[in-house]
Amino acid sequence: MTIDITEKALERILELLDGEEGDEQIALSLSVTGVGARGYTYETAFMHLADAAEQDLVEQHGRLPVVIDRGSIDKLQGSVLDLSNDLLNPGLVLQNPNSPSPMIDTSGAAELTGEVAERAKWVLDNQINPAIAGHGGFAELVAVEDGTAFLRLGGGCQGCGMAAMTLRQGIEVALKEAVPEILNIVDVTDHASGANPYFEAAAK
Repeated sequence: MTIDITEKALERILELLDGEEGDEQIALSLSVTGVGARGYTYETAFMHLADAAEQDLVEQHGRLPVVIDRGSIDKLQGSVLDLSNDLLNPGLVLQNPNSPSPMIDTSGAAELTGEVAERAKWVLDNQINPAIAGHGGFAELVAVEDGTAFLRLGGGCQGCGMAAMTLRQGIEVALKEAVPEILNIVDVTDHASGANPYFEAAAK
């Protein structure tokens, strides 16, 4: 199974499903729609099972068929669909162990020598940029001053909805780990003039 559904969530979904006409032909569709401030954003809806595309994944959870959009399968692997405990925002909540921020391997950086800026640039060129290249993006070092590294993001990271997450969860962590003298990261990118080519392309 790609996802798990808690007993409480399944019971609630089936209650809603029982109110649908021809419920035996109705499935719950689940897909990743993009990236927000906290990670992936999602869409859940009822759909006719016959409308599922050939490459979509259909899982059976009890008497509930779940259709996972083919482009979302890897992004949802290991997720748990549950009911929210937030009384102000009730409904379904997806606990997803996957992150849209690319993983950055910082092994090999421990032996770096040289000025802070030189080491930071090496980490960007050899470890960070290869990792975010798959998302069509890159990061360049503008300056290092008093423990603060000023970075400019380009390509798919300029104006991208995941840029802030990539910066904080990926680039910042990797740079601080490899170059302990760097205490802060400042993004000087003009995101307003950028586009979002990675996620626009992925949505097609």
